[in-house]
Amino acid sequence: MSAARDTIFALSSGRPPAAIAVVRVCGPRAGAALAALIGRLPRPRLAALARVRDPSGGEAIDQALALWFPGPRSETGEDMAELHVHGGRAVIAATLAALGKIEGLRPAEAGEFTRRAFENGRMDLTAVEGLADLVAAETEAQRRQAFSHLAGLLGERAETWRSRLIEALALVEAGIDFPDEGDVPGETVARALDLVRPLADEIACACAASGERLREGLRVAIAGPPNAGKSTLFNRMARREAAIVSPFPGTTRDVLELHLDLGGYPVIVLDTAGIRETDDPVEREGVRRATEQAAAASLVLWVVDATAQAAPDTGLVGVAPGAQVWRVINKIDLLGDGPGAPRSRAGENVHLVSSTTGAGIDGLIAAIARFCEQHFSLEPALVTRARQRAHLDEASRALRGAEIAAKEGREEIVAEQLRLAARALGKLLGRVDVEDILDVIFRDFCIGK
Repeated sequence: MSAARDTIFALSSGRPPAAIAVVRVCGPRAGAALAALIGRLPRPRLAALARVRDPSGGEAIDQALALWFPGPRSETGEDMAELHVHGGRAVIAATLAALGKIEGLRPAEAGEFTRRAFENGRMDLTAVEGLADLVAAETEAQRRQAFSHLAGLLGERAETWRSRLIEALALVEAGIDFPDEGDVPGETVARALDLVRPLADEIACACAASGERLREGLRVAIAGPPNAGKSTLFNRMARREAAIVSPFPGTTRDVLELHLDLGGYPVIVLDTAGIRETDDPVEREGVRRATEQAAAASLVLWVVDATAQAAPDTGLVGVAPGAQVWRVINKIDLLGDGPGAPRSRAGENVHLVSSTTGAGIDGLIAAIARFCEQHFSLEPALVTRARQRAHLDEASRALRGAEIAAKEGREEIVAEQLRLAARALGKLLGRVDVEDILDVIFRDFCIGK
């Protein structure tokens, strides 16, 4: 990205047309740009009604609300201005074109406003990631978790850990550098370890609860033999014709995805090819993918035909650790209610449904929703990304190394391990050595945020 001294502008609200559109300007020339468009600078942080004009010819563009946020008391820490114009395409285009004519201004890149807030110390990297997750959140549970991280759930905790590490490191280094000074307390290493020993347990507890699963969603694979009604069940759950349904075996060749919101939790339902031995190379690839998806899912719905004389077992080579396999007996509408009807086989992990009539589908979906409640932690997880987990693991290893070195009486190694642990937490927060990952994080932001 260009240097922070550039003044940038962008549409920060959603795709037009809309009732209102927010155009944001940030940088040292933000005030001059706002004055050029509306003829004055409003009082800081107070909305003012103004007529927006093209500075090159004076033609009126729109009647809008203007806001002025002088730095450093702004979201980015720099001078910022906002125009709340009417959200028609022509109004937005004319406003952006007018800003583009002002010398020293350029369009913003993806995530550049948030990156400036990070670079100016207004946010740490965990809050940036929380903001990205909040913008991308599709369910209530994802929103709650993302907002907690934006508000400092992990960042504040990590900053506290880092402060304690630095205090402990100061004790150890004082003992090394001034061993004969009377005002330096004895047993500095022991005192330092007393400060940091609880950190290892706290960091381990933080890593125990995984928030990645909530960000990514619970994966539910619909698997089973051909012609068991898997695609019909998939369509019933989607409430639309999302998958091709055919009486011919092997119709489904690829994996289809369906995103659902069940009780506020994100669920990804996968429709897979019928699992069987086949000589068709294309179908064989579909079977391979189906087996692979089922093995990686947290819940497998193994669908069988209730009218089949011998309903096959799951036939899965393996499932993910902690995953469950539910047996779904489909096409119960084709059977009578006499002795031996499949209803007698219903149980905790056995569900009787008819994908054609919808019988039992609501109960199956309700059971999946209950499974979600058990699968996802009710409390917001401290760790939501692999990057965060890697830095916390790095800090944990360094703390363990410090304890081992202390038992061996190697004070210099204790100090170095504490320094490495503090550095790992600094990388978690974005304080050190993060330049190589910033582009990866900010490229997923929308322009204007």
